[in-house]
Parts: sequence; structure tokens; C-alpha cells
Amino acid sequence: MAIKKYKPTTPGQRNKAISAFTELTAKKPHKSLLEPLHKSGGRNNTGRMTMRNIGGGHKRMYRIIDFLRDKDECTATVRTIEYDPNRSARIALVQYEDGEYRYIIAPEGLKVGQVIASGSGVAPEIGNTLPLSEIPVGTLVHNIELRPGQGAAMARSAGTFAHLAAREGKHAVLRLPSGETRMVLVSCRATVGTVSNSDHNLESSGKAGRSRNLGRRPRTRGVAMNPHDHPMGGGEGRASGGHPRSRKGLPSKGYKTRNPKATSNKFIIERRKK
Repeated sequence: MAIKKYKPTTPGQRNKAISAFTELTAKKPHKSLLEPLHKSGGRNNTGRMTMRNIGGGHKRMYRIIDFLRDKDECTATVRTIEYDPNRSARIALVQYEDGEYRYIIAPEGLKVGQVIASGSGVAPEIGNTLPLSEIPVGTLVHNIELRPGQGAAMARSAGTFAHLAAREGKHAVLRLPSGETRMVLVSCRATVGTVSNSDHNLESSGKAGRSRNLGRRPRTRGVAMNPHDHPMGGGEGRASGGHPRSRKGLPSKGYKTRNPKATSNKFIIERRKK
């Protein structure tokens, strides 16, 4: 996963650093696995703007991803590694023995022609999905279920992985990308390996226009507003704004918003690092 830098021939090219896309093997997606993707522009069902700074962007089609990996009776062969505009990771088109095509999140090191499988009794190799009870302790995994049969919910973005630290009874102990250590039922499934496109965090757009292509509109800082527009606005000169908070007055940067009575607290061994 190489990063491509450009010569500073224009101001936009000067700081531009994007993926070289050398790992991709197809230019067009599989048509039967596409769905239209509706854009809300930050508006709700009554047409009111509920999220600011959203709108525009390039038109996209949604790629239907198989997060369940529930086809256990047959193996699948990797046909292509493709780009997905809806996520940071690369996706892989796989074809099962019965001819069915599906998209999966491509793990790092997955090659075209490689055979993968899912289900109980499968070898813990890169790209294979199996219950946490059958994965060796110390293995790096991604696409982890929180509840059996739910489908992958954790460690799905580019370069992420979780570390299977231990097994205690009917629970597995996972160290997640955030630094949180939590317990998950051993009957939940996970995919062996790390998610592809690990250099995604090294990319730099280089210009504001690329943010507009992604559907992000300009964002005004709270400290640049007037006092009646934002709690951090106003002041003489360049005021810092005081305590960081949202436009509605909710504190940020350290203010805990998690419900202390959440039922899942008992599964969290160590909270994420600040």
C-alpha cells in the first residue's frame, strides 16, 4: 500500500499525498452487487437541516458488503481487489464454488486467486472467518461480531485490527484499536488478519476541493462567531473561546457522554486511552 506524492506544480499539488492504488486489480465494480446511494445533505425526513456542513460530493453507488460471512458450506476464490468510495479499506470480490459473488472487506496480504473459507473447523489463516473459540490466542483479527449472528461490527476501517489477548470461560478478551480491552462471547465470529490500506492515515488531500468531492462543506470555527451564534464566540481580539463546547453548549474534550448505567459496561475490562 504505497503513498504517492506529487511535484509542487500547483498549490493544490504541493501537499497532496494519496494512495498509489497499486494493489487494485479491477476498475469497474460487479454490477449485481451495487445499490443506489441516497444523499440527505444533512436534512431529516421533514427537510430540516439537522447536520451542518454536509452537502454536494461526487455521486456514488453502494457496494453490498458481506459482513456476516455465513456461507460455511463452500469455499470462495478471490477474483479482484477493488476500491470502495464508501469506506477507507479496500474490498475484495470473491466467487463461491456454487457461482455466487460477494464483496468482503479485504485484509492485508489477500491476493487474487487465493481461496478463503468461513465457519467452524476452518484453518485460522488470513481472510478466513471463524468463531473466536477456534482462533489461537495472540492472533490479530478484524471484522469482529459483538453478538453471535449480528455481522461484523468492530475493526472494519483501513489498517485496524484487534488483538485476541485471552479466553476466559465463554468470553474472549480483545484489545481493540481504541485501546479498550473488552470481553466478547467466544461464539462470535472474527476474520483473521488486519484490514487493508494501512497507509490511509498518511494521506493528505492537499486542497479544499477534495473535501467538497467527499461531500464536506466548509466549517466555521466557533471562536470566529459572534456570542449569540456560539458559546465560544465573541471577545476582544483573538480570544481562545474559553472552555471547549459545542454550539448547543455541551462540553467537549474530556466530557464523558457514555451512560454509566449501560449494560455493556460489565464487558469492558479497561476503558479506551484518552
